[in-house]
Amino acid sequence: MKLNLPVPVEIAFRQLESCGFCGYLVGGCVRDYLLKTIPTDFDITTDATPAEIIRCFNNYRVVETGIVHGTVTVIIDGFPIEMTTHRIEGNYSDKRHPDAVIFTKKIADDLARRDFTINALAFHPQKGLIDLFDGLSDLKNKIIRCVGDPEQRIVEDRLRILRGLRFAATLGFRLETKTQLAIRQNCGQLNELSAERIGAELAKLVCGKNVKAVLLEETQVLGVVIPELLPAKNFDQQNPHHCYDVLTHTAIALETVPPVLRIRWAMLFHDLGKPETFTQDANGVGHFKGHSVRSEAIARKRLTLLRSDKKTIDQVCLLVKYHSTPIAADKKIIKRWLNRLSEPLFRDLLAVKRGDDQAKASQCSIRLENLAKIELLLDEIMAEQACFSLTDLAINGNDLLLLGIKPGQEIGRILNQLLEDVIDEKYQNTKAILIEKAKEILRC
Repeated sequence: MKLNLPVPVEIAFRQLESCGFCGYLVGGCVRDYLLKTIPTDFDITTDATPAEIIRCFNNYRVVETGIVHGTVTVIIDGFPIEMTTHRIEGNYSDKRHPDAVIFTKKIADDLARRDFTINALAFHPQKGLIDLFDGLSDLKNKIIRCVGDPEQRIVEDRLRILRGLRFAATLGFRLETKTQLAIRQNCGQLNELSAERIGAELAKLVCGKNVKAVLLEETQVLGVVIPELLPAKNFDQQNPHHCYDVLTHTAIALETVPPVLRIRWAMLFHDLGKPETFTQDANGVGHFKGHSVRSEAIARKRLTLLRSDKKTIDQVCLLVKYHSTPIAADKKIIKRWLNRLSEPLFRDLLAVKRGDDQAKASQCSIRLENLAKIELLLDEIMAEQACFSLTDLAINGNDLLLLGIKPGQEIGRILNQLLEDVIDEKYQNTKAILIEKAKEILRC
């Protein structure tokens, strides 16, 4: 087996060997190579201690990123390579970090402590692939299996519960039976993890290509960290526009939209307010008045608890808030939406609406046709460099000051009025015209 390694990685192997040590590529980069995916991170495990690694690479920059646990990062030609000494780990009293780390010369000892078999593969340029736990077989069969005893692996670090689901979602793999059972039986312990660690795993999970299956099959597990998923499961919408229950609709919609985090988050939360807002009319038809507002509140609460950044939370909440608001295929209306959201977020809103409609009954296809028309008009507006924001106006506050208008709210009022009229195409967006119109507004 031969891998096309980056030159800095090849240099690292040669340097270790010249100093009398042996290193192996390990973990995700080996897995990615075997899956025909270009790795983004390169980790090497070695029989050299941290101090020996530092001496071996004394001609390169070395960062002591985790030296207590045997890890340093060597920078070769600007290329970071994380190197960790082979190690055996003690008990995990805090359910996250080993109480003690014992360095070892055996690669087998190091691989035995890893989470899943597909991450316990190692590679050496001359020795080839080291596969002590049938990780290659699990890769071929698309299986997520814990190394050794699943219960023990999860006791060591509860985050492995979500890591297992994340790998299933991102790789399109299925959980091995014993691993799945251990994950389900221990999922209540997720509450003991930090919000940041949970949020980081969920962000990768929701962007996975197989997120639909994971969401539907492991609702109880995910419901520990997002409880609003639980009442959505099997919730019959009793509405002719919907052919799926709330959670199935959500899962299908989630997988149809682009794997952009804010879009995926919005799709996950967009209907979670439905169970709380459900009513039936005299004919037994289900309605969900105000569900967008409730879903927005859920999204803000959960993403805040997961320590998402404010910008992402605000963008997701806008997408959830407006996901069911009708939009006509009209240039003036589209420009108003652009003014409200900006072009990128408005395009995201159209993606959310499309995903929502694609997961509904077939009679909703007319909505998809309307979205296509809106996108065509949007492209025309952008190509025309049409004015839809204050920054697009041909005049600004300084121009109004030259007219003798005092600084303050009056300037904002006039500029907003001019923008409204330009969007409504009452007159053109030229400086001469806007100056005259500003004078007219002043006289009113």
